[in-house]
Amino acid sequence: MSGRTPPGFLGPFLSIVFSLVPLTSNALAQQPADPGPRERGLAAESFVNARLSVWQHRLNLDDWKITIIMSHPSDLKPKTLGNIHWDADKKSAVIRVLDSSDYKMSFPDMLDDMEFTVVHELIHLELSSLPRSEASRRDEEHAVNQIADALLKLDRKR
Repeated sequence: MSGRTPPGFLGPFLSIVFSLVPLTSNALAQQPADPGPRERGLAAESFVNARLSVWQHRLNLDDWKITIIMSHPSDLKPKTLGNIHWDADKKSAVIRVLDSSDYKMSFPDMLDDMEFTVVHELIHLELSSLPRSEASRRDEEHAVNQIADALLKLDRKR
């Protein structure tokens, strides 16, 4: 059995997910352009938790207890910016997002990237009931990246 998603599976999934993206104002508009390191960390943590709430609701994951932990590269796999670990029986999950002190980009770009990480990890959670294997991981990562990118583009158009 192939680890690829069956043809036609993502179409209905995407139409359901895209219907969940209501009109919103851009959350980045309220963020300062260049805060100091302490303010940058506090603002980033507040931002990702606010966006978690929005995306958790949009993806119909309201019955899950999801927390975010700001993490340094040593707490993450190499070449990753985040991860998620969940307990399906307890409906709880922890998302690790790269800490603001480890970003080397502008504040708005960093927030965009952090939000992408949150959405990316929530999509993994949404797909967690599907069969998976090491062989299918690459395909899943590609699909999750595409879906997260599409959702965020829709959200940021408004």
